Amino acid sequence: QVQLVESGGGLVQPGGSLRLSCAASGSIGRTNVLGWYRQTPGKEREFVAQITNDGGANLAGSVKGRFTIDRHNAENTVYLQMNRLKSEDTAVYYCSYASRFGSRPEYWGQGTQVTVSS
Repeated sequence: QVQLVESGGGLVQPGGSLRLSCAASGSIGRTNVLGWYRQTPGKEREFVAQITNDGGANLAGSVKGRFTIDRHNAENTVYLQMNRLKSEDTAVYYCSYASRFGSRPEYWGQGTQVTVSS
């Protein structure tokens, strides 16, 4: 079992920034992929970003150039830095854990709300 706990969500004005954090604990594999997804009411959960334990990262096209993902392996923590936020970034953001690149996430955090509004 892997537990994921997110923090850092909140209300921000358009053009602002937020940094999300997710701490992983439990049976964490030597190789793993930590990531972020988001979901709005009535829509499916969508991929935002992911990063492997050796630093390989990829981001969704809708957030490239605005969001970055990084991780601190020693602390099993992943971060999502969100800049130049738009109203369409409003969603519940979920941290994810997958045991290998290319596989579907096996564990999810509880989610943290991000609201972009003036």
